[in-house]
Amino acid sequence: MTQNSLLHVNNLSVAFGRYAERRTEVVHQINFQMQSGEKLALVGESGSGKSVTALSILRLHDAQQVVYPSGQILFENKNLLQLSTDKLRQIRGKEIAMIFQEPMTSLNPVYPIGTQLIEPLVLHQNMSKKAARQEMLDLLELTGILEPHKRFNVYPHMLSGGQRQRVMIAMALACKPKLLIADEPTTALDVTIQLQILELLEKMQRELGMAILLITHDLNLVKRFADRICVMQQGQLVEKAEVATLFEHPNHPYTQHLLNSQPENLQIKYDYNQQNKPLMTGQNLHCHFIVQQGLIFKQITNNITAVNNVNLQIYPGETVGIVGESGSGKTTLGLCLLKLQQCQGLIHFNDQRLDNLSHRELRSLRRNFQVVFQDPYSSLSPRMTVEQIIGEGLKIHFPCLTRQERDEQIIKVLHEVGLEESMLWRYPHEFSGGQRQRIAIARVIILEPKLILLDEPTSALDVSVQKQVLELLIELQRKHNMSYLFISHDLKVIRAMSHRIIVMKNGNFIEQGDTETLFNQPQHPYTQTLLQASLLTAGNTLC
Repeated sequence: MTQNSLLHVNNLSVAFGRYAERRTEVVHQINFQMQSGEKLALVGESGSGKSVTALSILRLHDAQQVVYPSGQILFENKNLLQLSTDKLRQIRGKEIAMIFQEPMTSLNPVYPIGTQLIEPLVLHQNMSKKAARQEMLDLLELTGILEPHKRFNVYPHMLSGGQRQRVMIAMALACKPKLLIADEPTTALDVTIQLQILELLEKMQRELGMAILLITHDLNLVKRFADRICVMQQGQLVEKAEVATLFEHPNHPYTQHLLNSQPENLQIKYDYNQQNKPLMTGQNLHCHFIVQQGLIFKQITNNITAVNNVNLQIYPGETVGIVGESGSGKTTLGLCLLKLQQCQGLIHFNDQRLDNLSHRELRSLRRNFQVVFQDPYSSLSPRMTVEQIIGEGLKIHFPCLTRQERDEQIIKVLHEVGLEESMLWRYPHEFSGGQRQRIAIARVIILEPKLILLDEPTSALDVSVQKQVLELLIELQRKHNMSYLFISHDLKVIRAMSHRIIVMKNGNFIEQGDTETLFNQPQHPYTQTLLQASLLTAGNTLC
């Protein structure tokens, strides 16, 4: 360990399993060091061991299930693996803090966020609750939370995913730690908020001399933010280098594979002259939500307009990308078009009016327009096998099929999305994130829909898996002439997939046009801001 090292992970191995004969080693003798004030990125795909390594630093694994066959984790020359629980508690949150990947499961659902935010300041800094409240309100504002005094006493489920992530970041920065472990800290955030968070972390890092260990699969984020990078594959550390050196001259084949997995333009030019009639239209669509308070007397406290009198057309075989920040109305618009959310306005699908149909009347038409949700883990039933999940739609919409015909269709579509027949009897939790998303896609395309709403379908996937899923979607679109309404805050993905793009803000269409024109000649200041933020977070290499 060098003299100035803040953290030294030395020959660390991590294994899981209560009994030695069933124990599985998932991290194999890795070594890396961090200096005070350094920004180190630990990258790799799901299952590479990067989050396991990060959680081991604070010993956050189940003590009855984890063992460390070899190695040390030295923080300021103290071996964290040998500290008592009481001494470790004094370090957690105060000297080493962590931003977790999934804020919804990390925040306590039964306490307001304000109660959870002030806890580290009261425990570690001996602040009064009043002083801690003011300190956290200031920090919430810095992380991009609008009107933080109104958000302070709400519960986690009342915030968007991006807002919850910002709350987690504020909580981690509360005690000004010496080392901040950030596990996918910007995955759920829009590009402008990503830029704000990166600038905030860099500002805090400079002022406090804080070291940051960034865990991510976003290589553009690494290029923009980190000083050094460590690449992990299957529990092994396969390459270490300065960021500029690694991006210019990657040595290991796996690193080269990651760098070659960035989204590229996958679409061929769309000929609108050959399309006379749109597949789906929405005219004067308007959707608002009423916010009420009180258990008995429901007092209306706010009226939020999510979609504000917009008009939209989608043509056969076309991909329309919708971009905008959290709360801009992207997802609400998609749900309105598919009649999954109440709204006002006229909606036509193949010249048939949808907005005046009942739920019963809509049921037979739903096979024509389907949805692939952002998180397949929560959208796939954990109690159903893959065979049941994919075949459910066939039972509902094609009841005349025999069991054999249905099984043949299921196996055919399973192969079409790149999965194997042997997976039919397994459950969602037995698959990786990319495999689960393929199952979600298979569930949809087996019905041969004419339109699919893709709501952030690749945001939680590794870069190589993301590229595989995008290429799969393009292949299926060309094969079946399907239309996509593609919702994302990732402009690289939107550019790779879309023929035409709509930019939304506060429920309004700010700008729209064909993809290359909008990216090369954005007219509205908001669009220019989005593109500039994306360029900065991508290290000026927006694909």
